[in-house]
Amino acid sequence: MPISKTDYTPPFPFRNGHFNTLYSSLFRKAKSISFKRKRIYTEDDDFLDIDLLENGSKKIVVLCHGLEGSSASKYIKATAALLSSNGYAIAAMNYRFCSGEINRQLITYHSGRTEDLHLVITTLIPDYDALYLVGFSLGGNLVLKYNGDGIYPINSKIKASVAVSVPVDLYGSAIKLQEPKNKLYTWRFLHTLSKKIRLKHLQYPNEVDIKLLKQIKKLMDFDEYYTSKLNGFKDAQDYYAKSSSKQFLSTIKKPTLLINALDDPFLSESCFPFTEAKNNPQLYLMSPRYGGHVGFVSKGGSYWSEQQILNFIELY
Repeated sequence: MPISKTDYTPPFPFRNGHFNTLYSSLFRKAKSISFKRKRIYTEDDDFLDIDLLENGSKKIVVLCHGLEGSSASKYIKATAALLSSNGYAIAAMNYRFCSGEINRQLITYHSGRTEDLHLVITTLIPDYDALYLVGFSLGGNLVLKYNGDGIYPINSKIKASVAVSVPVDLYGSAIKLQEPKNKLYTWRFLHTLSKKIRLKHLQYPNEVDIKLLKQIKKLMDFDEYYTSKLNGFKDAQDYYAKSSSKQFLSTIKKPTLLINALDDPFLSESCFPFTEAKNNPQLYLMSPRYGGHVGFVSKGGSYWSEQQILNFIELY
């Protein structure tokens, strides 16, 4: 479908992808949101904590956070506040081990675990007339894969989806993050991921080998030794190949918007699916020159991407 033109022209400092990324992550003021927590139990005797913001609306938006995020992430809170003020109820997901409490099973969350997203959707569907999916980064990959991989039937109440700053090619993104200029992002992710592995080791001492942590220098190493092995993949390459959403974009059948900034430091050239967007009438692609990774700061402290989310779902 149309590769949409964008009107995002940020103030001068934010025309640097790293500045836009880091400012949004480190210096943005967090919104105060009065979420109500709901625990959903999975078929494998585990749980998911979902944070709800209900306002009587029969339209609900499921928000899916990025790697090592949660419902407390600033971009989740801000998007929840904007959408709630415009008449939408909110269900902010916390993936396994992301709500502040370790999950019960050995498995972890990852970029392709759509079964947990499906469980949340099927739990919410009976109480609402319309449902929308919005994902950021890893969460965006989940949303796109869910829409296109054909594993689960897409309920007619799901009206539209939006995905922001998405590594649709996980291998390409992993290579991109190995560049020296991206060391800070890698360090931040590995710092929290390693903490979780140490806790998993205490929970499953015979299955989780923390000695391997000494060998991890990049995210691809983590995916090789832990993400893949704990979740039934042969190795990191197998995980990337099966979980990347790019291969499923051509089969998306619901209106879906993908926003990937050209200066996003996390995204390789392969993460800009221009051909797929041209060939699928349901896939809309915005690729502004600026924005960074889940950045998109605008004048006056607003965030351009969040307004685009609202604008798009309002169409459906």
